[in-house]
Amino acid sequence: MLQNWVVMPTCLPTVLRRCHTCTSGRFRANGKFRVNANHKLIDAWLLVLCTECGDTVKLTVLERVNVRSVRPALLDRMHNNDPALAAELLQDPVLLRRNRVALDWESAWRLDTGGPDSPDREVIDVSVRFAARIPVRPVRLIAEGCGLPRAEVERLITDGSLVSAVRLTGKLSGDFSFLLKRPGGRTPDLAPAEDC
Repeated sequence: MLQNWVVMPTCLPTVLRRCHTCTSGRFRANGKFRVNANHKLIDAWLLVLCTECGDTVKLTVLERVNVRSVRPALLDRMHNNDPALAAELLQDPVLLRRNRVALDWESAWRLDTGGPDSPDREVIDVSVRFAARIPVRPVRLIAEGCGLPRAEVERLITDGSLVSAVRLTGKLSGDFSFLLKRPGGRTPDLAPAEDC
């Protein structure tokens, strides 16, 4: 029986950027926007606050864009300081590159396994879905979801008891699945894992 796990955000991630006021390099988004119109052109920013001194930095969302080319629903969401829009924008790689920032998802996500695993099953077939683009090590997810130490998960990968169509080393932020064969079980044959 296939189990479905979901990696879910619990809050907005920390924005990594050097503060010009203090020595901190961490900012917290709270879903606030600033919109400025100049005749037919509009600028919009997502505001982030330094976690140490509270200094505000503006992450550019729109820059000198013709107001007619912006969807009214998007403008309404920015004017209403929609936190869901802030979460969507922080997932946008173009916005992150344009503003030269990175995200730290530590303590901003959780793994929902749908309940406790059945300990008597010999083969566990799991599909992992990401509700947001959160980079996480699969070894960490599997260890947490199965209640195993990470070293044990790495040993299971090495000896072929834990298999997947994707590499389980490094970080992933996209959906994947895996099979875990417990002692006495038989793992179905899979195509060999491809390099990412």
